[in-house]
Amino acid sequence: MQLNLSFSENIEIPKTPVRRKPRGRMLDIMPQDFCVVDIETTGFNLTSDEIIEISAIKVRGLKRAADFSMLINPKCAISAFISNLTGILPSMLENQPDIKEVLKKFKEFTGEDIIVGHNVRFDANFLHREMKINFDENLSNNLVDTVSLAKKAYRLENYKLSTIAHHLNIDTKGAHRGLKDCEMTYLIYLDMLKKLSR
Repeated sequence: MQLNLSFSENIEIPKTPVRRKPRGRMLDIMPQDFCVVDIETTGFNLTSDEIIEISAIKVRGLKRAADFSMLINPKCAISAFISNLTGILPSMLENQPDIKEVLKKFKEFTGEDIIVGHNVRFDANFLHREMKINFDENLSNNLVDTVSLAKKAYRLENYKLSTIAHHLNIDTKGAHRGLKDCEMTYLIYLDMLKKLSR
């Protein structure tokens, strides 16, 4: 890095290492304070697809304390498959804010909370990518995956969110929308906590 001074030659400024928060790590714990997070995307490819919804539920002492949910204009086409899966139509996204604006509000909402999610690596990878692109920051929140916990708590044919929800008689109407998936994940988490703490 160089500093240009009008009264002298360029002076070399010693480079100081930039301290960056490390990327969050997976935890094998069940906290009582956390944020349940779910995103919806234009597809499943981390390289080419975009986030179209970010949702979260803040939990304090295992009680639902606050909700966050925002749609995002991905500035690209959405397939009929994704619209049918999520119920999110292209027309619903036209006047929505861009990812940077939503991500800033999401960061304010979650803070340093542990992020709990179903197959949380998927959500975290997309969020981490956008954090790097838009803020040159890492997603530093630690993560808890409810899929891993479910495999310890239940014996099921698969561990999809809807399968576990049906097993527990949790209403799945509106599934594949961010906040609804957060709600299902939260209720499943509470049930798993009871089972796994016995």
